[in-house]
Amino acid sequence: MTNRSNPDSGPPLLLEVGRINRVHGLRGDVVVNLTSNVEGRLATGSTFNTDAEAHGRTLVVGSSRRHQDRWLVRFEGVASREAADALGRPNLYAEPVDDPGAMWIHQLFGSVVVDDSGVERGRVVEVHDNPASELLQLDTGHLVPIDFVTSTEPDRITVSVPDGLWDL
Repeated sequence: MTNRSNPDSGPPLLLEVGRINRVHGLRGDVVVNLTSNVEGRLATGSTFNTDAEAHGRTLVVGSSRRHQDRWLVRFEGVASREAADALGRPNLYAEPVDDPGAMWIHQLFGSVVVDDSGVERGRVVEVHDNPASELLQLDTGHLVPIDFVTSTEPDRITVSVPDGLWDL
């Protein structure tokens, strides 16, 4: 299980959006597992950083194409298998995308979680990947599946949970 902790404050805020999985072929292509639901992140000219704090290597997409459930990507300046292999298998980070209708993980950190009765249940401190549903971890220790979120406002998340969840 991967968890994503509250990012440190300070610009720029970079989000994990994918990972180089392996080299593909002889011309510098790599297989990228995109963890973002924004496929446009792999458009020609898109940039990634290999470090969440923006101190790593910057990679620019030269070309990309879908390959099964992954992407084949060639980064600018990477034209051989050896050069692609030298990239390693880093996570890829990029700036957040502005979509007011979406709920973004980085915006959940520090938000107060309130149940349908209006009772404050804690603040989000981590988000855990889980096959069934991402889990919000509250500062009280409770884990709340993100599927139970009924509404979000700046710094406030309303949830509707089954009886007994708060008793655990």
